[in-house]
Amino acid sequence: MADMGELDKNDPKNMQELTQYVQGLLQNMQEKFQLMSDQILNRIDEMGNRVDDLEKNIADLMTQAGAGTYESAPEPR
Repeated sequence: MADMGELDKNDPKNMQELTQYVQGLLQNMQEKFQLMSDQILNRIDEMGNRVDDLEKNIADLMTQAGAGTYESAPEPR
């Protein structure tokens, strides 16, 4: 097991290497975040399409049942 004082050969050795290392990490995190964000937005769009289909199917079923077009309940007087 390596001693805590020993440096890994991939560890940054100076400020320039450290800066490049940190920039690489930030770029990697940004790419992962963008991928996750795109996936979430795609899933939201899919869910919206499913809700639209569900509403259409409910309206069709109500029409078939003779309920006519779906309207909200009349407001009390």
